[in-house]
Amino acid sequence: MRRALFACLFTALIAMLCLSGNRAEAHTDAAPTPQAAPLVPVLSGLTAPLYLTSAHDGSNRLFIVEQDGRIKVLQPGATTPTIFLDITAKVLSNGERGLLGLAFHPQFSTNHRFFVDYIRQSDGSTVVAEYQVSAANANVADTTEKVLLVIPQPSPMHKAGMLEFGPDGFFYIAVGDGGPNRDPDARAQNLNDLHGKILRIDVDHADGSQPYSSPVDNPFFGSEPGRDEIWAYGLRNPWRFSFDHATGELYAGDVGQGAREEIDIITRGGNYGWRIFEGTLCTNLDPLLCSAVQTIPPLLEYDHPSGRCAIISGYVYRGTRGSLPTGAYVYGDFCTGEILLLQNGVSTVLTQIAPHITSFGEDEAGEIYVIRQEGTVQRIGTNAPAPFAITQALVRKRANGEVLNPLSVRANGKKFEIVVFESSATPTQASVGAKVIVNGKTLKSDYTTTATGEPVFVTQLKQFMLATPGPLTVEVVRADGSHSNTLTLQIVAAQ
Repeated sequence: MRRALFACLFTALIAMLCLSGNRAEAHTDAAPTPQAAPLVPVLSGLTAPLYLTSAHDGSNRLFIVEQDGRIKVLQPGATTPTIFLDITAKVLSNGERGLLGLAFHPQFSTNHRFFVDYIRQSDGSTVVAEYQVSAANANVADTTEKVLLVIPQPSPMHKAGMLEFGPDGFFYIAVGDGGPNRDPDARAQNLNDLHGKILRIDVDHADGSQPYSSPVDNPFFGSEPGRDEIWAYGLRNPWRFSFDHATGELYAGDVGQGAREEIDIITRGGNYGWRIFEGTLCTNLDPLLCSAVQTIPPLLEYDHPSGRCAIISGYVYRGTRGSLPTGAYVYGDFCTGEILLLQNGVSTVLTQIAPHITSFGEDEAGEIYVIRQEGTVQRIGTNAPAPFAITQALVRKRANGEVLNPLSVRANGKKFEIVVFESSATPTQASVGAKVIVNGKTLKSDYTTTATGEPVFVTQLKQFMLATPGPLTVEVVRADGSHSNTLTLQIVAAQ
């Protein structure tokens, strides 16, 4: 991200507001205690990167958004990304404008659809558009564009731009108040205006000539006053948001005007206060409304001690490596480079890097990445291989596939093979070449799929392995050294 991306936004932070109000207090990020958190370099030399995500298609690729209008793709194990999509000719890229968001359809592996949010070169409007992958190459996008939504912008500021599909399958869009400072037209509180909102739409069903529809359970759908697309409102610049994969909760970081930064849990129909409130502080821009309007206070807020200036929302950690405490929420600050962790209501500083964190990202395994505007991507954690899971195992005859049930003593184990089921729904590249360990003996295996597409490891047993009653323990180790859990089968005496 060019330094100018946040320049306009953060210049306003110099003029701190003297504010007061009676809104309920939120958790305040006061004096965090530093903790250790290693960072693994992933990429450098990018041009103004703003975001990172995955396609959730089993490929384990990483996709990196660059502000000027490029999306790059990084293959597993690679060190150099390639161009996935280039729409620089369409994108107005300066200050807070550019290619701002990317999301892949939940059925991307079969329908090849993905979506972007950018500022249009011709008139400065926000455009949300759909693209698809090229039929000839899964690592290159077709440049044919389908525009879903256009939102005219009143100023160069406060665009937000985050996109993501929720656990309900609907498409969520973050739209900032559009600026300039202090939302002078009170757009964030106006339910007939899409600015300052989280939108929720259905991209799988059109509404007449409109290429999307609004879910009927949206809070202002139909006869209810307000735009059908609105899910929540009263936001200033919700630059990044994410869903907790376990609970479905939506965490959004709303960048403040000059007094408070906040993290909100976004709920249906929620009013998060801007421009009446900034965090829990009454702005006195509409003083009579501070006691008259019901709003939802933030989960967490902080002012600007020691150079903090803008909150960068991250993710609730649900990864498989154990890099962070499960269920803890990661976020950061643009100006200080602090990476923070919220766990059980307590915030701590995990680590501090150079300033200008533009975003966090998440891979298919739930591991979290840190993106800086100077062109780097790092992963939180170590280089230790990630664990993986096997779910069941069975022994069958090699000649005809008949499963031994019960598993009983056999004189010649070489006539049998063990089939170990991997937890992944689809084959994983990392499992190619894996070996199966049976009762401490490492055996070669074939990594293949069942007739229904389930990935399995198939291994011929040694002659002695079924010769006596007792346990048959099974484990899989991948080529990268990562180990699965252990399963135990019981060999019984021959009937």
